[in-house]
Amino acid sequence: MSVPRERFHPLPGFHPLGVPAVELSEEDLRLLHALQIAPRVSWLDAAGILGSHPATLARRWERLRASGRAWITAHLAGDPSVMILAFADIECEPGLREQAQTALAAIPEVATIDVATGNPDLALTVLAPSLAECTERILPQVASAPGVLHVHSELCTRLHSGGHSWRLAALDREEIAAFTRLGAVEPHHGPVPDAALDLLPFLALNGRAGVSDMARALDRSPATVHRQLAKILGSDLLTFRCEVAQGPAGYPVACRWLAKAPAGQHAQVAAALSGLRNVRLAASTTGRTNFIIMMWLRTVADVLTAELTLQERLPQIELVQSTVMLRSAKRVGFMLGPDGTATGQVVPGPGMPQELPGVGPGIMDA
Repeated sequence: MSVPRERFHPLPGFHPLGVPAVELSEEDLRLLHALQIAPRVSWLDAAGILGSHPATLARRWERLRASGRAWITAHLAGDPSVMILAFADIECEPGLREQAQTALAAIPEVATIDVATGNPDLALTVLAPSLAECTERILPQVASAPGVLHVHSELCTRLHSGGHSWRLAALDREEIAAFTRLGAVEPHHGPVPDAALDLLPFLALNGRAGVSDMARALDRSPATVHRQLAKILGSDLLTFRCEVAQGPAGYPVACRWLAKAPAGQHAQVAAALSGLRNVRLAASTTGRTNFIIMMWLRTVADVLTAELTLQERLPQIELVQSTVMLRSAKRVGFMLGPDGTATGQVVPGPGMPQELPGVGPGIMDA
C-alpha cells in the first residue's frame, strides 16, 4: 500500500526533495557578495551598483547583522611567513566533547572550531605569533583543556586560499569588477603607528566600525582616526572578511579532505582548486598528509560529487581522509550557535587587544 505524500514532512530548513532552503533573499545574497569583495564600501557607492537606495542597504545589512546571519570582522593576516598557522585535530574523552569545546573556545589563539562527525571530534585552526609560542604554550594549553584526550597537529606551510577569499555567486562580472575597484585602498608601505593599533579591537568586532564611533570611544578627532585607519587598511596587517551563516546561505554541509600532493605540484593543485567556488580552504601542511581542502556544500550527497570532481581535476593527489563537519562552534573569534548564526560574543584573536575602552578583557559582545 502506498503512503500518501502528505504524510511526509520536510525537515526544517529543507525542501521536500532534500535540497536546503536558502533563507536569504536574492537581494541579501547580492549585498553580502558585494561586502565580501569590498567590506567597507559606502552604502551610497554600493547602491549605485546594486540598483538600490543607500538607506535600504543600511537597513538590510543591520537586519542581517542583528540576526547573526552575517557579520564583518578583521583579523591579523594568517600569512605563514609572518606567523604560525596550525591545524589541530582533537579527540575528546567520551561524553566530554561539549566541555572541551567550551574550554577551547575561550583560548584566543584557537581561531576556529569545527565540530566533526567523529575522528576527530573537533577540528581547530590555531594562530600563533611564533613556532615557540605554538609548541611550548598554545598546543600544550589545548592538550590540557578539560575533556581533551589527544591532539594531533600539523603546521600550515602555505595558505593558498581561505574563508576571506570565498565568495557567494550572486553578482555578475561587471558588478564584481565594480566592487573590486571600490575595495581597492591606497597602499601603506611604512610601519603602522602604535596609536593606530587601538583601532584593532573595534574592527575585530565590527569590520565596518565607523570613524566617528571609534574617535568618540578613543577620545580622538575623527580626522586623526581617519588617517590611522587609512594606514591600517593600506598595510598588510589585517584581513577583512564578510562572513555568512552556512545554513541560511544554503551551504549547511562542510567537508574536509586530508590529501597527499606531490611536493613540487602544490601550486598547480591550488590553481586547479581556485576554479571550484565551493572551496573554503586550501592549504599546504607538514605531516604524512600535506594538503587540506575544505568545501561548503548544499547536501551530504554533494560530498561524493565533490570527491569525484577532485579526482577528475587533480589525479595527482590522493584523498586520504574525508570528514563531514556537523557545525562550526567558533569562526575567526566569533562564537556561533547551533544553527551557525553568530551569537554576538567574540573572543579577540592573538595580537589583538583583549579589551575595548570600558569593556573588560575576555569574551566581548559584538
